[in-house]
Amino acid sequence: MRPAKSPLPEDNARRRGDIDVLKSLWPFLWPKGDFEIKARVVFALLAIVVAKIANVFVPYFLKLAVDALDGSLAALPLWIILAYGAARLMSLAFGQVRDAIFAKVGVRAVRKSALAILEHLHRLSLKYHLQRETGGLSRSIERGTVAIQTLLSITLFNLFPTLFEVGLVTVILWGAFDVWFAFATFSTVAIYVVFTAYTTEWRLKFRREMNQLDNQANTRAIDSLLNYETVKAFGNEKLETAEYDSVMENYEQASVRTQVSLAYMNIGQSAIISVGVTALMVMAGFGVVNGTMTQGDFVMVNTYMLQLAQPLNFFGFVYRNIKQALVDLEKMFDILDEVPEVKDKENASPLKLNGGRITFENVTFSYDERRPILKGVSFDVPAGKSVAIVGPTGSGKSTIGRLLFRMYDVTSGSIKIDGQDISDVTQESLRAEIGIVPQDTVLFNNTLKYNLSYAKPGVEDTQLENAARMAHIETFISVLPDGYETRVGERGLKLSGGEKQRVAIARVIIKDCPILLFDEATSALDTHTEKEIQANLAEVSAGRTTVMIAHRLSTIVDADEILVLEEGEVVERGTHAILMASDGAYASAWKRQQKSFADATVDEGNAVASNIDDDAKDQEVGAV
Repeated sequence: MRPAKSPLPEDNARRRGDIDVLKSLWPFLWPKGDFEIKARVVFALLAIVVAKIANVFVPYFLKLAVDALDGSLAALPLWIILAYGAARLMSLAFGQVRDAIFAKVGVRAVRKSALAILEHLHRLSLKYHLQRETGGLSRSIERGTVAIQTLLSITLFNLFPTLFEVGLVTVILWGAFDVWFAFATFSTVAIYVVFTAYTTEWRLKFRREMNQLDNQANTRAIDSLLNYETVKAFGNEKLETAEYDSVMENYEQASVRTQVSLAYMNIGQSAIISVGVTALMVMAGFGVVNGTMTQGDFVMVNTYMLQLAQPLNFFGFVYRNIKQALVDLEKMFDILDEVPEVKDKENASPLKLNGGRITFENVTFSYDERRPILKGVSFDVPAGKSVAIVGPTGSGKSTIGRLLFRMYDVTSGSIKIDGQDISDVTQESLRAEIGIVPQDTVLFNNTLKYNLSYAKPGVEDTQLENAARMAHIETFISVLPDGYETRVGERGLKLSGGEKQRVAIARVIIKDCPILLFDEATSALDTHTEKEIQANLAEVSAGRTTVMIAHRLSTIVDADEILVLEEGEVVERGTHAILMASDGAYASAWKRQQKSFADATVDEGNAVASNIDDDAKDQEVGAV
């Protein structure tokens, strides 16, 4: 059964005027302090003026040549013909000079805008990135950066030059003949521009709909590919392709409406130009018959209108592309308008470490004000000591880690490191002093060496290899054909969960921070490897302030203090021995886990014994 069509997502982008978009674009065209780019813009504009002035002299020299020709070879107006050729050459040559001068301006604008977007996205808070649609976001940025170069080149090189040329031709016709020629020319252009603007605005709704559907389709495709294993596991390939095709079907319909409306607009534009040219030719023809105009004048009027017809036809394309570019830029500039929820204060100073003591003072926090996560949590981690945080799923354990990294700001209360409120220090300096082994390790689609050295770019190979050895990943790397140059795939999908987690452990060893955060650091490891890693983590964390968020209680029995969270509140605290003696929530959880571990060990032993028996039977059958 074909799935229901996905509803078109609501476009929440703030509708801004064209002038607002152009204002946002201006810094990329006229960058502050960049004299070279500004000079290139000025010289490109001068080249445009020279090219257009030369262009409007072409019909005039053609008129002089026609009038000078009386049929005899001796009357050949050689200098006029040479001037005609020179005017055409200057028009073309200065057009190319303009392109060559401006090339760097357009490419630089695209580069700077793309850089500004990426920098801004990295400044935005975790909340924004948890809600974003990666496919649609990347498509909006791609269209926006291309639209910048399109808008700059079309506006400067086509729209304004065309209007400038129309003005020159109108003045020339008025001066050479009478006001009616100028009026007919201006009226044709004005009607053409108004018609083009009106129909283009009408067509913009189709373009916006296409953009939304394009974003939705791209998001769907990328999300499907990122979850490739899940799709395969549930056998939902047909569901994914059907959903994608459903969106693309809507995109197809919107695209057809766009093309059909374009055909209507082109027919109307051609009709306006044809009527205008015909009217001017009729007026010029009567002038020749009446003796008030020469044949050269007739040719000049015809040439001017034909010369204007090309940029006017192009003007329709120009205006459409300008409006489409403005639409494409809307979403990109909306991204730049996003305000980071977590940002440094104006007077924020770097964090000054003096041991790394961590203090949570009556911290409350909620992702949604309707559902509080932490409710007045307070605890202290002395410098060089360790605190473990345990509790059921949803109790707020991982939230404490995010708040310590200042991925979010607390709703109330404070978090301090060596007496300094982390909201008063720079985020960069705070995160530079904390190393983390997350529960879900995501790697870059690059080599193992790149991912390992990401904690400290430029790290020496000996340090990198030592960290891999301490994290018990060096044996795995040594058997790979490409060793440290092995590519791990997108999000590290070529590695197992345990291998990825050991890469994360090696990275934190390389970073060598005074404060460590282990967020379920061994959750993806088997029991044997877990014990090895635990010994290494104990060695790494010795003398460092350590916060351990754990589900397996066996991994945190040696912590200096254990906090038990339930529904965002600390319900128990103490060492493992104290908590076991109190026979509370921690002791109950410990007993349950020990029983589960014992049952799993028995099952594992039975499975091994069964395999041995099966192998023995196979050998007996083979002997017979």
